[in-house]
Amino acid sequence: MTKFNVLILGNASASPTLTRNQTSQLINIGEQYYLMDCGEGTQIRLREHKVKIQRINHIFISHLHGDHYLGLIGLIQTMHLLGRTSELTIYCPGDIKQIVDVHLKISESHLKYPIVYKTVNSENSELVYENDKIEVISIPLKHRIACSGYLFKEKQKPRRINPKALKTFEVPKYQINKIKLGEDYIAENGEIIKNMRLTLDSLPSFSYAFCSDTKYLESIIPIIKGVDLLYHESTFADEHADRARKTYHSTAKQAAEIALKSEAKKLIIGHFSNRYADLNVLLTEAKTVFENTEIATQGNTFEVSFSQ
Repeated sequence: MTKFNVLILGNASASPTLTRNQTSQLINIGEQYYLMDCGEGTQIRLREHKVKIQRINHIFISHLHGDHYLGLIGLIQTMHLLGRTSELTIYCPGDIKQIVDVHLKISESHLKYPIVYKTVNSENSELVYENDKIEVISIPLKHRIACSGYLFKEKQKPRRINPKALKTFEVPKYQINKIKLGEDYIAENGEIIKNMRLTLDSLPSFSYAFCSDTKYLESIIPIIKGVDLLYHESTFADEHADRARKTYHSTAKQAAEIALKSEAKKLIIGHFSNRYADLNVLLTEAKTVFENTEIATQGNTFEVSFSQ
């Protein structure tokens, strides 16, 4: 089974509370971990969920406001103390390297493992990471400083072996890997059996978009069109729309409008102002525009897919 899910480690904006950690999420795609933002207290939440932090090899930072990265230094040093030697890559539209280097210099600390820094273009969408299964594309956002969201997309999956067809055409086991790679099968009598006759359609590929701090921005819609799961910041209720505009944030209603116009399958909202003790105010507002909306409740895991 192939997992693709998102664990919410924090959903607060600005300062944390006793029940709301600052922004951070753990994305699990096929048991490969990707950390999205790293607000204060993130490593404690990872421990709470029994996540093995040494399995995190890629950290994506949306922007350099403290509530999105202040947990990074502690996490980096804990990885060192636990004996990490493997490379860690950090993606960010700002100079996160300078921040890390200052901390290490002043504390006279040295890491046992290398960190690779990738600068993300916050003006244009680009491919920032890929492997054989996924690609990660940046989403330029509009905030007070350079800010980027990230779109995680599974690549097209290979066609699946059809056991009945293999039996019908008496395909030997040693040929199965070649068929999985898309090759035709040449029978002993010279007949060419096309790959399509030996396989089934591939399973669908899924996607997740993380849209961090931003004012209402329709230019992101083509990038996230048809996304399976969309996270969009919803700092304020619509009654505070003027405050949202001035601080380059969004309301829950505006997040829902982006979800609707982008034809997202599902929306989760987060990055809540502490002025809202009852988050149902924001949820109800979003649902008036986009019904399939949920709160990015801290500790919840959202399944993007769960397929073979």
